[in-house]
Amino acid sequence: MAKADPVEYTFDVNGLDLYYDQTQALKDISMKIQKNQITALIGPSGCGKSTFIKTLNRMNDWIEGCHVTGQILFEGKDIFKEVDSLALRYRVGMVFQQPTPFPKSVFENVAYGPRIQGISNKKELEEIVEQSLRQAACWDEMKDRLHQSALGLSGGQQQRLCIARTLAARPSVILMDEPTSALDPISTQKIEDLALELKEKYTIVIVTHSMQQARRISDKTAFFLLGELLEFNDTIEMFTNPSNPKTEEYITGRFG
Repeated sequence: MAKADPVEYTFDVNGLDLYYDQTQALKDISMKIQKNQITALIGPSGCGKSTFIKTLNRMNDWIEGCHVTGQILFEGKDIFKEVDSLALRYRVGMVFQQPTPFPKSVFENVAYGPRIQGISNKKELEEIVEQSLRQAACWDEMKDRLHQSALGLSGGQQQRLCIARTLAARPSVILMDEPTSALDPISTQKIEDLALELKEKYTIVIVTHSMQQARRISDKTAFFLLGELLEFNDTIEMFTNPSNPKTEEYITGRFG
């Protein structure tokens, strides 16, 4: 009998509890996030979605009073015991709700991560910048603006630039915390199309308030409520036949 691939799951979360001082924000979260899929996290504001996604690359380490119990395995290794946090953040990149380009040129935004990682060869940096911008579907728009300020780009372009900057660090996971909530419908569609292309090479976890977005692009959906994971299932199954009454109430708009 063939052995199962030990890294079929990018993340394997077991019994995760997270506290801000005495306040418990995540309660006994267990879920497996599959490789090369888009996993959507849904739920009302304040339910723990963003807290959970930031735990996957230990960004919550920077919050005073935050502590966790339980286990998160990333590609089979415990992120709290076996993985350096800085190395983890290169492998598990984050794209935020508001586009966050640095006040530098387009080129220097994308080259930032590789430079920090020790790459200084001009030709190699140029290749990484072009490849990353192509992957983020914005090379054609930005190839003639590489040495202009990234702050002059539109909101949608800035968000795709931030995705290119994340890709340049050569991650295996892209975390997206409501990446389209500040964007217009056309830019939103470009980001969604991009996510569907990128899942061929990357694992994507996206926090979204849009039920339609979760349904359009995700393979699996997790429903959070008051710090608990109430339901986690294939997206189509959850939206057509939710197993928890609270899930049904939320996705049909009765609360949240």
